[in-house]
Amino acid sequence: MRKFFLCAAALAAMAACNNSGSSKQSNGSDSTLNNAFSKYEARFIDALWKVSPDWATSVGYHAYDSVLLVPDSTDAQARLAFAKQQLDSLQSFDLKALSDANQIDYQLIQNYLQSVQWAINEQKSNEWDPSSFNVSGTFAFILNENYAPLETRLRSFGSRLQHVPAYYEAAKKQINNPVPELTSLAIDQNTGGLSVFEKDFADSLKKTTIPAAEQTAMIANAKAAAKAIRDYADWLKALKPANPRSFRLGKALYDKKFSFDIQSSFTAAQIYDSAVARKAFIHGEMVKISRQLWPKYFGQAPIPADSLELVGRMIDTLSVQHVKPEEFQSAIEKQLPTLIAFIKEKDLLYIDPSKPLVVRKEPAYMAGVAGASISAPGPYDKGGNTYYNVGSLEGWPKDKAESFLREYNQYILQILDIHEAIPGHYTQLVYANQSPSLIKSLMSNGAMIEGWAVYTEQMMLENGYGNNAPEMWLMWYKWNLRAVCNTILDYSVHVKEMSKEAAIHLLTKEAFQQAAEAEGKWKRVSVTSVQLTSYFTGYKEIIDLREAYKKQQGKDYSLKAFNEKFLSYGSAPVKDIRLLMLK
Repeated sequence: MRKFFLCAAALAAMAACNNSGSSKQSNGSDSTLNNAFSKYEARFIDALWKVSPDWATSVGYHAYDSVLLVPDSTDAQARLAFAKQQLDSLQSFDLKALSDANQIDYQLIQNYLQSVQWAINEQKSNEWDPSSFNVSGTFAFILNENYAPLETRLRSFGSRLQHVPAYYEAAKKQINNPVPELTSLAIDQNTGGLSVFEKDFADSLKKTTIPAAEQTAMIANAKAAAKAIRDYADWLKALKPANPRSFRLGKALYDKKFSFDIQSSFTAAQIYDSAVARKAFIHGEMVKISRQLWPKYFGQAPIPADSLELVGRMIDTLSVQHVKPEEFQSAIEKQLPTLIAFIKEKDLLYIDPSKPLVVRKEPAYMAGVAGASISAPGPYDKGGNTYYNVGSLEGWPKDKAESFLREYNQYILQILDIHEAIPGHYTQLVYANQSPSLIKSLMSNGAMIEGWAVYTEQMMLENGYGNNAPEMWLMWYKWNLRAVCNTILDYSVHVKEMSKEAAIHLLTKEAFQQAAEAEGKWKRVSVTSVQLTSYFTGYKEIIDLREAYKKQQGKDYSLKAFNEKFLSYGSAPVKDIRLLMLK
């Protein structure tokens, strides 16, 4: 959902202005070639929207809102043909003759197109991941976002409805021995979005002057769509595959997916090794702080001989300080102004006050993977809301809610807000929306995005957030250990066959997470792969870059300058940003 774009015409015009005059730019690249490449990018985007209309809608480009592609073999062949044609076009450009920024764009386009080919020809998740088929998200976006008059949006919604039954029939024909965990996720998420078709659409129609006969036809199509979704869920429930695929991806697929998705200068195995080393370092720091805090909370009681037991008891003691279940969302909202004030006081980076951030209950069709996330508009819809999606504790058993709230105690809740909102995801995505590169926004790199959010947690505490309280530092190390163990867990489960018991032990005993959080993470690693490594990978690469940049700048180093310059390149892979910043 985090995809961002600029107007292709504006980009081409900018390139033409920048490239006028001499055929050679100051860095030795060919300005004529760069101008041609910018025009190619515009053509590439135009072609991309035709094979990815849902993606176009999600970023605010609404020419294809009425289109719902049926995911059958014809669609797959169209996407393969698109990838081959565009890769052939790329080869007409001399990579080394392009500007630095365009070299990155070239590589991003190439990586994306090759990943499309790999996903269709080798990964083949459409055969074993039923959750990859779900229409609710785009329909809900069209219904809820005020980018056009309501009647216009509802008519687009109505046109898409006609193809929903065929969509799910195509899904059924492809699924073969699916992963049980992904089957359950598909059932939950698809049924979770039914209210969009059964209630929300009809309620919205009542607010319009669309003729009654047209409304009646739309409602009939909405009922048919809802029936197709229910039938799909029921069909999945009745499936009894003889040889269900394991959710574990396996080393060969994992290494490839890591390469395409993370785009790191390190391999998956190298990142795993770095995470193991980082875990040992964090444990050492946590032990030091726990020994310092022990007399304050335990008086003369003997300190446990087992260092991890010592840290665990200290964390358990601090974790009882948390909000009430019904105050979880409101507490998040109340914290945001404090973060903004701190950033301004310390002059860490510019925060644009004109971009709205709306805290909301996590929509049902998004549930089941993470408890908090950001959904942001693309540059085609600059006035759109950025949503901070917060999971609800409504209906949770008392013990489960208590476990969750201890995990997100008063210290961690502040760090969560830094990570998800300010100056984490929300701030980075506002900057990405302003990036002068269309492609860097389009091919946004998840490791850079997640890495920035993890980096900002450390950056805020380094500058005195939380008054340098050892309690806050202890909890941040626990939170940072979460990112580290995400990598260890993901690689160990999908490549090293780690059992659930070993995973829960890692998370609860070595990462000091609550049982509910550990169970949730096991569910997450069972229905996703590689993404959990993005947090630590991006964080490590950004910290390494900051140290190299600081050394290069010497007495002229400025943290604000580093932060803003880093963000100015858009959501590009850190390895590519590094090349530009240290050039």
